Amino acid sequence: MKSTHVRAADAQERWLLYDASEHTLGRMATKIAMHLMGKDRPTYTPSELTGAHVVVINAAKAKFTGTKGETKTYAHYTRYPGGYKSVAIADVRQDRAGDIVWLAVRRMLPKTKLGHDMLRRLKVYPGTEHPHTAQQPVKVEAKKS
Repeated sequence: MKSTHVRAADAQERWLLYDASEHTLGRMATKIAMHLMGKDRPTYTPSELTGAHVVVINAAKAKFTGTKGETKTYAHYTRYPGGYKSVAIADVRQDRAGDIVWLAVRRMLPKTKLGHDMLRRLKVYPGTEHPHTAQQPVKVEAKKS
């Protein structure tokens, strides 16, 4: 068996569209991370940027399982004494709805320069409108269980 090494310049540009109101957040984020890394293709090359561009719409309507919609918090530390801050998901959804999906995907990508470039290919919008219609993104349907 022969392994292939695909260069980023030779990889095909792919655009995918996710509607966050149809998907559960965590399951959607894992699929998006796989698409951004290119692991869903047989031409996956770990050292090259061969993944797809992903557009997420309706981020403000992302679904959660259980009581995560009311109890989940996002925490960070400011590196000052007493600088532990936490924000409820309801506040994040109201002020910066795109950050919910963006953070979920960011935490699943590699923490390298290549991972940063992969994250640049993720476009998140809180509503249904997006400026990427010229790229003709292919809509990814949610699995019915």
